[in-house]
Amino acid sequence: MSDIHSLVVDIGRKAREASRRLAVASSLQKKDALNFGADSIRENTAKILEQNKKDLDFGVSKGLSNALMDRLLLNEERIGSMINGLQAIANQDDPIGEIMQAWRRPNGLEIKRVRTPLGVIGVIYESRPNVTADAGALCLKAGNAVILRGGSESYNSSIAIHNCLQEGLSKANLPKNSIQLIPTKDRAAVASLLKLTEYIDVIVPRGGKSLVGLVQSEARVPVFAHLEGIVHIYLDKTADPRKAFDVILNSKTRRTGICGAAECLLINKDILNGLGSDIVKMLLDSGVEVRADKEVAKIPGTVAANKDDWGNEFLDSKIAVRAVADLDEAINHIQNYSSSHTDCIITENLEARDEFFTQLDSAILMHNASTQFADGGEFGMGAEIGIATGKLHARGPVGTVQLTSFQYLVEGQGTIRK
Repeated sequence: MSDIHSLVVDIGRKAREASRRLAVASSLQKKDALNFGADSIRENTAKILEQNKKDLDFGVSKGLSNALMDRLLLNEERIGSMINGLQAIANQDDPIGEIMQAWRRPNGLEIKRVRTPLGVIGVIYESRPNVTADAGALCLKAGNAVILRGGSESYNSSIAIHNCLQEGLSKANLPKNSIQLIPTKDRAAVASLLKLTEYIDVIVPRGGKSLVGLVQSEARVPVFAHLEGIVHIYLDKTADPRKAFDVILNSKTRRTGICGAAECLLINKDILNGLGSDIVKMLLDSGVEVRADKEVAKIPGTVAANKDDWGNEFLDSKIAVRAVADLDEAINHIQNYSSSHTDCIITENLEARDEFFTQLDSAILMHNASTQFADGGEFGMGAEIGIATGKLHARGPVGTVQLTSFQYLVEGQGTIRK
């Protein structure tokens, strides 16, 4: 335990030193580091896939679910997406030094509010190895050093990707310690990281409820909470059938193991025996297990829901389905069970859409669009470090801008206060 704590403290010290250099690094240096890192990932694709195979074998031995195995899986297409994400972040405008606001006071003071890096960010994540690239790139672009702590399932893949990012840093003449990966699977490293107030400015947990709960309860440094994605879709009685079929099927089945996957479908009772029933049958035909309330359970093939199915993040080919009397009942259900991540309404009634948007307080609200778009890359951010569901500092997809702070620059002419 003492050796692991010393290891983490040393990593934190090196990260703080690197952050001071990054704070004054040029935009071109950061851009080059990311592009060089992307090149290295491309050149080392075979090695990364070889290491990912080790992780997949480990996942099988642990009995991970199909959805978690899908999170863990890398292939050439996903590595290509990782490369594209790095290049997209590299080509974004540098947020550091941006003048957010400027004004002149009657006493002659000139005041500017300017974006600055946060400093050192700790990112704790579970089985998705691509987070190594996304988090490293986003933090670097915003001028921050980052300490990565990936899950044991993705350990080998994360090391291979991390090596590529550090190669990019070296080629751009930036300190390799700008992006560090904790080189141990021991959970004691997480406990040490959460208490490293001397060196870490913020912790970002990205994973399941148990991980986020642990971080929130144990951390001594500020936390950007990325809670579970208990994502709801309300199917209104005015919904366009084609849109409803496409959006609901994609929201649930495109990738069941991501936080933007739909976990609960609320159907207006007026269309339950028509469009609603057809939607449920479509889900069943697509291999989705439907956990149904008393009304929906009349549809053959469904399974009776229990109280734990409401507000559950299945991360699997399962969905809870309930019939509701109207929009108000749907909103009430979501308010009771939502994790404030993403919720969607399918309707052609714009007044219903506006009511849905006004009454609900989730970080992301959608209308007639797949909830799987709840992603920083799809929002044009290149990638994301997570979906923040809290309300302080950052909310929704956390990209480069959300990983900055600010300071006030005040200029006077010998100005004194009376």
